[in-house]
Amino acid sequence: MTDDELAALRKEVARLNEHRFIGILNSPWKGIGFQFLRGIAFGLGSVIGATLVVSVLGYALSTVNFLPIIGDWASEIANQIELDR
Repeated sequence: MTDDELAALRKEVARLNEHRFIGILNSPWKGIGFQFLRGIAFGLGSVIGATLVVSVLGYALSTVNFLPIIGDWASEIANQIELDR
């Protein structure tokens, strides 16, 4: 590795160390706060996403008319049971 490459590498590492995110990770309290807020955002996003998926799925299932078929089938079974008595 040449001196120029080494100097460029040192300059790049120094630039990365000055980045705000690295500063957050270097401080324990800032890191804990960042991870806490990240967890809250993840949890809230998961709840909102699951709510949307379940509501859309529930709406889609409510438009399907398969319950009368089951109801007719159940009434036929009940009629057969009554006739067999």
